[in-house]
Amino acid sequence: MKFAFVFPGQGSQSIGMMTGYNDESIVRDTFLEASDILAQNFWLMVNDGPAEDLNLTINTQPLMLMAGVAVYRAWEALGGDKPALLAGHSLGEYTALVASGALSFADGLKLVRFRGQVMQQAVPEGMGGMAAILGLEDAAVETVCQEVVALNNQESLEPANFNSPGQVVIAGHKNAVLKGIELAKEKGAKRAVMLPMSIPSHCRLMKPAAEKMQQQLEQVSLRSPDIPILHNVDAKSHDDVNSIKAILTRQLFSPVRWVDTIKAFATEGIAHSVECGPGNILTGLNKRIDRNIQHVSLANSDAIRQAVANFK
Repeated sequence: MKFAFVFPGQGSQSIGMMTGYNDESIVRDTFLEASDILAQNFWLMVNDGPAEDLNLTINTQPLMLMAGVAVYRAWEALGGDKPALLAGHSLGEYTALVASGALSFADGLKLVRFRGQVMQQAVPEGMGGMAAILGLEDAAVETVCQEVVALNNQESLEPANFNSPGQVVIAGHKNAVLKGIELAKEKGAKRAVMLPMSIPSHCRLMKPAAEKMQQQLEQVSLRSPDIPILHNVDAKSHDDVNSIKAILTRQLFSPVRWVDTIKAFATEGIAHSVECGPGNILTGLNKRIDRNIQHVSLANSDAIRQAVANFK
């Protein structure tokens, strides 16, 4: 039975999100290891908050990486088999790299903390934004972005996440995003709402961050992954280290092609998609993309044990 693991990114974090794994000592140990590496108590933060600290990008990015790695280690410790494929949504791509053996846990934590810092620095607070557009075709959302930019070519607006059929996230200058919401509703969107994120990820406003990320990646040791990873930019796997570094740089200012990624699972004969981390946001998206694949979430210890037994 071929199955793939998917790793969530920002947006899945919440206080108490690791409570369901209290039976697995390796989960807490992974957080303590990460806390030592980054000299910050993430186990305390994830259990007690405050939410403001949890949601700071420079904290959220390493936090979600360590959460995904912790659950993956629990899967392995309980006798889970190796997945045939991996993928991660945005930040989750770095978790996939760690799980694949391409990137060390310590380097992964430091990289995503740096990633969060340069992303926040790229666009001043309050200047950028993101919005979810629900109920429009992808082409219609792309047209909305083009029309907004045509009205004011000093501002940027682009599709950032193709999350599922009828759900596209747009990103750019805040005023352009607000105009995009208005125009999307005029074109028949069921909902168009601003997201609580000040950083406009996966659009051209992140190019300054990508340049810094490229330089940082040159200092990091990567190797070919033991498990193929489908990357956000092109929904394809890459073995060459230089290609992986290049695609991680492009990822910052390119849209997340999640629909294409899950469709590629089907092409590769994947029967089950398993969300490895707290929550089930990706599981919900994946069900809307391909209902022929069975989608499950390792949202707690019981779910891990059940999946280990099922996938033998």
